[in-house]
Amino acid sequence: MSRITAYGAALLLPLLLAACAQAVRMPGDAGLLAAQRAREHALSDAGHWSLQGRLGVSDGHEGGSGSFSWSQDGARYEFVLRAPVTGKSFRLSGDAHDALLEGLDGGPLRGNDAEALMRKALGWEVPLRELRAWVLGLRAAGGPAEIRFGENRLPSLLRQDGWSVEYRSWDETRDPPLPTKVYAARPPYKVRLSIESWQFR
Repeated sequence: MSRITAYGAALLLPLLLAACAQAVRMPGDAGLLAAQRAREHALSDAGHWSLQGRLGVSDGHEGGSGSFSWSQDGARYEFVLRAPVTGKSFRLSGDAHDALLEGLDGGPLRGNDAEALMRKALGWEVPLRELRAWVLGLRAAGGPAEIRFGENRLPSLLRQDGWSVEYRSWDETRDPPLPTKVYAARPPYKVRLSIESWQFR
């Protein structure tokens, strides 16, 4: 083996080992599930928060990405996506009964279902109701969920309502810890969130 090849292998090996370590997923035993229930209880009243980061969505053929902000104030929400290439911004706001999507070429759209508005106007399949829980690392209300845990004893994979939600990284300096990379997929749809900051009010 040449010196260059050996050097490349030496650099690559830690990355491969890290990737393998990241893929470790343990089924939930009594201790892990109890810790998850404690996290969910601690965050169950967290209805007033905001986050900023980057969002990517895809339907298997086309997609979009950009920086985003999300503010949740009880039932009311505001979701803003800023696309760097086109310079356009989309703003979705509303509550459990009303939704307004602004920033479209044809003018704003209003309806009672935020997910349906995004599907109609942008062709995006984003499970907003469930994502409100998933983004906190919680199981969404209403449907059964399967959780697997990583070596950090935090959720690594959540399966619910036909979606697979991967937690690629966490901010473990917080109590309780919060996700910083959340990848949700229900083929052919994918939603990827990279969260740069969390604020709670």
